Amino acid sequence: MDLIIDSEINPVLLSSFIGALSLFGKNLGKIKEINITGIDVNMIIVYKNDLILIIIVDTDFLTHNIRTEAEKALDMFYSSYLAEINNGVEVSVFNGFKKILYMQIQDYLEILKEKEREKEVGDLGFLTEAVEKMKHEIQ
Repeated sequence: MDLIIDSEINPVLLSSFIGALSLFGKNLGKIKEINITGIDVNMIIVYKNDLILIIIVDTDFLTHNIRTEAEKALDMFYSSYLAEINNGVEVSVFNGFKKILYMQIQDYLEILKEKEREKEVGDLGFLTEAVEKMKHEIQ
């Protein structure tokens, strides 16, 4: 199953690359995470529950707690589709999960926006605490 937002990414090439990394990992021992930093993109590959989640982002993209988010997605997928995974069903069964994953990505982007806003404001001493309190009262 894939959720490719950038149409320039070739899923077959990506799948072959990850397959090679997986084979490499089997020869060296279990791999939990691989980070590849390039000139234009960063690739974060997270393994959990015998599942792989690949995240490819621009090098300027803030990746605050991205491993935690990736593990959440893998845990959700695993718990939602355990029977299907064990029975080796057709991957089209998992298409509904794309919507859930897309919503998780949107939520993550909101968290990043909030982090950026906090960084812009900075720490104003006691004023920072007062602003936070006001934000929570408004919500």
